[in-house]
Formats: sequence, C-alpha cells, structure tokens
Amino acid sequence: MADRRSFSETLQGQNLRFVAAKKDASRQTRVGFLLQEHFSLPAFTQALDVLVTANLIDRGLFATRTFSLDGAAVTSDLGIVICPDAELTGKDLAELDLLVICAGLRTPLRPTPVLRQLLRNAADKQVALAGLWSGAWFIGQAGLLDGYRCAIHPEHRAALAEIARHSQVTAESFVVDRDRLTAASPTGAFHMVLEWIGTLHGHDLAEGIVGILAFEESRYKRVKPTLHAKMSEPLRTVINLMSANIEEPLSTDQLAAYSGRSRRQIERLFQQQLGTTPARYYLELRITEGRRLLQHSDLPVLDVSVACGFVSPSHFSKCYTAYFGNSPSREVRHGNVKSSQRRGE
Repeated sequence: MADRRSFSETLQGQNLRFVAAKKDASRQTRVGFLLQEHFSLPAFTQALDVLVTANLIDRGLFATRTFSLDGAAVTSDLGIVICPDAELTGKDLAELDLLVICAGLRTPLRPTPVLRQLLRNAADKQVALAGLWSGAWFIGQAGLLDGYRCAIHPEHRAALAEIARHSQVTAESFVVDRDRLTAASPTGAFHMVLEWIGTLHGHDLAEGIVGILAFEESRYKRVKPTLHAKMSEPLRTVINLMSANIEEPLSTDQLAAYSGRSRRQIERLFQQQLGTTPARYYLELRITEGRRLLQHSDLPVLDVSVACGFVSPSHFSKCYTAYFGNSPSREVRHGNVKSSQRRGE
C-alpha cells in the first residue's frame, strides 16, 4: 500500500479531525473555571468551546470543571444562572493544571481573602492562572502578576495598574505570558486559550480548532511566517476562484488569466505563503469538499466524484484513500442533506 499523504498546512486544520490518530490522552490537562458574580458568559463560553473542540479533534486532551467560591449558583452578565460543579477547595486546586477566573464588566472589584488565598495556593502548586475580562484584577490583587504582562478590559485597566505596579498592563485583547493567561474580551478569550493549546500540543491542533470554530479566519491565514499573519489579497483572489470552481476545476493558466497574474506569480505566491503548489492546494481543496459531501449528504460516490471535479470515481477513490486512509465507499455517511435525486424517487 502506498504511503499515506499529508495535507499541506493550510488545509491540514480543516481535516485534522479526520486524519489524526484517535487515542485517549495518557494524561489529561485539567482546567477549572471559577465563576464570579456577573461574569462574562460570552468570554467563558468562548474559552470553553476551544477546549471542547480540541477534544473533538483528539479525544480526552482536556477535562473541565466549573466552580464558585461557595458552590452556589452564579448569575452571568446576561442574567443566565449557571450552577457550578462544586465549591472551589484546596483539594480541587491540587488536581488542576489551569485555573481560570471568570469575571465581567459588573463583577465587583473588591478584595476577597478566601479567593486571594486560593490563588496563592494555586500558584504554590504550580497551577497556571488565567483571567477573563476583569479576572486579571483578582490575580493581581493576590500579588501574582509581578513581572508578568497581562490584559484586562479597558474599563478596569487603571484599577489593575494601581494594584499590580510591577506588572505590565497592556492594551492587548489577550496575553499569554508563561503561566499567566489573561484576556480582555470574548474574542481575546478565544485566542488566549487557542495560543495556550498551541504551546501544549502544537500548531496543527490549534489550526484544527480554528478550522472548525473560525473557518473564515483559518481559510485566509498564512502558514508562514507567523501564526496570525494573513494571506495577501492576490492569493485570496486565486483561492476564491478555486473555491468557486470545484466541479469544473480551472487550469493554472485560467487562474492566472482571471486573477490578472502570471502563472509564475501564482506559483510563487503559493510557495512563499502556503508552502505548496497551486495544483496540490486545488486537489486538497476538492478532496476536502468530497469528504464533506460523503459525510453529510446521501449522494452516491459517483456523484460526489463528479461534484468535486474528478475525471472518474476510481481517480477520486485513489486520491481520497491516499489522504484519509480509507476509500470513499467506507466513509461514515451521516446523510444530513438529502439529494434532489433521492427526494424525487
């Protein structure tokens, strides 16, 4: 059997869930969320969603629990009441790798001796600490931000700067500085946890999560030189042309003519920004679309191969098997979308 092919980095994230070896993690990373009164529910759910999605891609990587200081229900900033799993105790801290302080715009910024001691105990146990929205204030009030960079919502920036004079309070939406993670907004919470996961499990997993939760951002993100850099506009134009012509693929010369670039310029754009060739990217784009159609429609394999621009079902099957390790006929069929052909029968 031929060696299994790997997707180029740009499309690896979109398909990682289906090509990664499924295994139970030998040791889960355990994350606790401490819910403060009027905590930002969007920030909390963004952070939690990243962890849950990571587990969809690679089962069992993270375990999560929710806490309050007294074990009672907590009202979020949206007025939705959340019942936590438990009261946060020293025993719980010993079982965590990361403790996230969830706060919000209306969370009172007042010293709480019990919380301050819990945070100091967590730091002593080498538990990483995170703060959402104004959560960094509580970490700073415990004296645990000295020498760190941190992020907090602009409304609370001055208050944090006053009590954490030996830390750098930034205007960024999120900061990951060693074992201190802080985010100033729901979007910041998303990127904060995403970057932290990348440091633990690598770039591919982070890209896989973005491919599911923020697919538009993933689609136009460069592989090189940095994680957050965007593709250039000429390359976006070519990729949009490819995406709009899956059933009848365009030649590289046609892509060049329609985009106003030379063939050589297009090849250079793909190599410099995506580390691949236009032909390989186009093939992988069509293979990815084929996987989606197989999983989420009831189209026969023949119709899927035609819809994805393959000259024959055998060619489609050969390419599909090379990337996913199983033939199209053995793919899991959820059949969520019924074809018009089947509906008319």
